[in-house]
Amino acid sequence: MQIVVFKLGEEFFGVETLNVQNISEMMEITKIPNAPSYIKGLINLRGNIISLLDLNLLLENNHLTSEQSNVIILDIESEQIGITVDFVQEVIELEETTMQKLDSSKGQGYIKGILNLEDKIVTIIDINKLLNP
Repeated sequence: MQIVVFKLGEEFFGVETLNVQNISEMMEITKIPNAPSYIKGLINLRGNIISLLDLNLLLENNHLTSEQSNVIILDIESEQIGITVDFVQEVIELEETTMQKLDSSKGQGYIKGILNLEDKIVTIIDINKLLNP
């Protein structure tokens, strides 16, 4: 499996590349009045209007304040959705057996597992479960 590793605040996260369509620099955001706080707004990516979500708030990391400079465009159930991240560090190839699975009764259902990657711990997110609980 391939994982896109990115940073939010002081933590590293990853999502499978199967869901990733594009990675780009932050772009102009059009705010949506009265939208939930985790919706940053809308972006225009090559003529496509895409909802942009604040991953910090979705992960309930409200205490993190960070300079989100990258957007990861995901394909979730045939819909394009953007998530904001501080920066994308790398794309890695790994065997699923190298990922430590979490007991689903102990954690959040959207955490697929934990990866010990050199000098950092990477939390692998099941983005489908996070966005469609």
